[in-house]
Amino acid sequence: MLGIDACLAEVMSIPGAQDAMLMDHISGMAVAFRPASGVNADRSAAALAEALRATADGLARSRPDEVVRIDDMLVTTDKAHHLLRLLETAFKGPMVIYVRLDLERSNLALARHRLRSISACLTT
Repeated sequence: MLGIDACLAEVMSIPGAQDAMLMDHISGMAVAFRPASGVNADRSAAALAEALRATADGLARSRPDEVVRIDDMLVTTDKAHHLLRLLETAFKGPMVIYVRLDLERSNLALARHRLRSISACLTT
């Protein structure tokens, strides 16, 4: 099982990673953060948690007869890919691993694969 610091170090080793965060999905609080300069981890975590809640709500409303469970979420902006991976942990409840990836230097397939592996090591 990876510790929180080792988890974020692994996330930051993904090619193109610019910053990474482990956050509580329910409260929107940052548990650990590897910041880029000038980033407010608490504000960022709260905003990301709200985006996840809005997405889950929208998906649930579009498929009211199904249970919708988000595994990961990707948002691409003009400068970066923002990848969020949801996970259940034994110690804190629902958590999210977030990584911001450089648009030009990252490989999304590799990043998703690595986040899946890292989250498995964090939850076992």
